[in-house]
Amino acid sequence: MSMDQKALLIELEPVVETNLNRHLSLAKEWFPHEYVPWSDGRTFDGLLGGEPWRDDDSTLPEVARTALIVNLLTEDNLPSYHHEIATLFGRDGAWGTWVHRWTAEEGRHGIAIRDYLTVSRAVDPVALERARMSHMEAGYANAHDDEILQSIAYVAFQELATRISHRNTGTATNDPIANQLLARVAADENLHMVFYRDLLAAAFELAPDQAMRAVTDVVANFEMPGANIEGFGRKALSIALAGIYDLRQHHDDVIAPVLRQWNVWDRTNLGAEGEKAREELATQMRDLNTQATRFDEKREARRLRNLKK
Repeated sequence: MSMDQKALLIELEPVVETNLNRHLSLAKEWFPHEYVPWSDGRTFDGLLGGEPWRDDDSTLPEVARTALIVNLLTEDNLPSYHHEIATLFGRDGAWGTWVHRWTAEEGRHGIAIRDYLTVSRAVDPVALERARMSHMEAGYANAHDDEILQSIAYVAFQELATRISHRNTGTATNDPIANQLLARVAADENLHMVFYRDLLAAAFELAPDQAMRAVTDVVANFEMPGANIEGFGRKALSIALAGIYDLRQHHDDVIAPVLRQWNVWDRTNLGAEGEKAREELATQMRDLNTQATRFDEKREARRLRNLKK
C-alpha cells in the first residue's frame, strides 16, 4: 500500500535528524567577505558620481559571465525555494531545522557571488539588478509541490547539477579568485546533495515503489530551478557549448551516479508499480544518452567549422 504524505514525513524524520547531525558535523563555517577582492573595487556612477560600468572592465570570458549570472539569479530566488520546501516539509522538528539551515547556507552563496561580480565589475550592475527583479517577481513553483518523494528526488539531482555548474564555471573564469569562491560554494552544494540523496535512499527501503515512481517522474521532466530566467534557453545553450553544463554531464555525472547510489537497477524489493516505473526510467536514460551523444556530435561539428573560418 502507498504511504500518504504525512506518514512519509513522520517515518523519514529520524533519517532527517541523523543526516542533519552529520551535515552539521561536516559543514565548514566560511565568510563571503573573505572571498571578495574588495581593494579592486571602484565606485560606480549614480548617486556617488563614480565611474560607469564598461564591458571591458572585466577580462572574464563572456560565457563565464553568462554562467555566473545564471547561477546567481538562480540563487536569488531563495525566498521562493524556502517557501516551497517549508510548506512541504514543515517548520517543526528535524525537518524544520534542516529547512532553515539549508536556506541560510544557500543565502550565503548569493551574497558571495554578487559581491564578487560587483567588486570585480564582471557584469553590468544595472542589468543584473533588473534581471534579479524580473526573476524574483516571476517566483518559483515546485513541479511536485504536493509530493514529498518527488521533491526529495528532484533536489538530490539538482544540488549535484548545481555543484558541477559552479565548479566548471569557476574553471571557465580563468580567475583564481572566482575559482576559489565557486569551489567553496560547490562544496556546500555537494553536502546538500548527499543529504537529499541519502534521504531518498531511506525512502527506497520504506516505500520502494513510490520512491521509484518519484525518481522516474523527476528524470522525465527535469529542469533547473532557474529555467524561467529571461533568455534562459539561449544562455543554457552557450553554457552547454562551452562544456560548463551539458547533456553528457547531466547523464554521466548527475543522473547515472545517483541512480547507482540508490541501486535502482539491481533493486529486488519492487512491486509491479515499481517495476513499471523502473522500465520507464531505463527508457528515459537511453533516450537521454542518445540526446547527449547527438549534442556532442553537433558541438564537435560546430567546433570544426569554426576552425576552418
